[in-house]
Amino acid sequence: MKKFFIYKIFTIPFDLEQLSGIIWDFEITGLLEDDDHISVFTSGNSKDTEVEFEEALTKLKNDMLIESFRIEKELLEDQNWNKLWEKSREVIRVSNRIVIKPTFKNYSAKKNEVILNIDPKMSFGTGEHQTTKLILRLLETYSRESVKVLDVGSGTGILAITAIKLGASKAVAVDFDEICLENCKENCLHNNVEDTVEVLTGEIDSVDGKNFDLILANIQKNVLLEIAEKIKLKLNQSGVVILSGLLESDKSAIEKKYHSLGFKTTQIEQMDEWIAVVFTM
Repeated sequence: MKKFFIYKIFTIPFDLEQLSGIIWDFEITGLLEDDDHISVFTSGNSKDTEVEFEEALTKLKNDMLIESFRIEKELLEDQNWNKLWEKSREVIRVSNRIVIKPTFKNYSAKKNEVILNIDPKMSFGTGEHQTTKLILRLLETYSRESVKVLDVGSGTGILAITAIKLGASKAVAVDFDEICLENCKENCLHNNVEDTVEVLTGEIDSVDGKNFDLILANIQKNVLLEIAEKIKLKLNQSGVVILSGLLESDKSAIEKKYHSLGFKTTQIEQMDEWIAVVFTM
């Protein structure tokens, strides 16, 4: 049975936006926000992760952005994950039209609402994080009939599923984490889109074919810089790319890279310190 680790991070003073912004730069599988701490979920080598967190928090302290910090580590068995999430999951209204609902919650849909039935398990993409909300709102504009979508780093599959529910004809969701494969397939079934969303384990190179009309990637900056050329190869000449997982401070580096490949910035949306960037050729 696969094991996961929870790191509860406390700081004085506790700045939720600052702390979560830093932690999302690491390879984590989930994050819960509380009144006085954040809970970070990871798998793999816990010792390396713990050292990385310690170094990042020590830097904050040395820069006098915090006075002190404390990290509490717990071991989480795989089967306890759903129980933990169910305690914290609520219905999330993303926009006037889009609503995210865990399968175990009741919600009466209003006319023209798009209801997303999402159970996250250990995958990123619950709809709570600003970057997910930003792309979901942009999909209301850019996902339409006959569009073929590629969702890179798909997590729960929430972006690919939403694209289909907003009119896209076909979507491919790819993530390197095998847990995401299982979770994404389950969420596709919950939303009756299993026939139109192809779910793959791997990276963008694992996706056959090109000429996608819309490519989505909600990943940290360094990965988006690394795969920029590969995104261009997968996109058709009139296609659209929507990137997030980005802080406002990442904008310059991302635009410099994508502009060098011939992309143009079409739109930028911001929520708190997080941004989503829309590129076209």
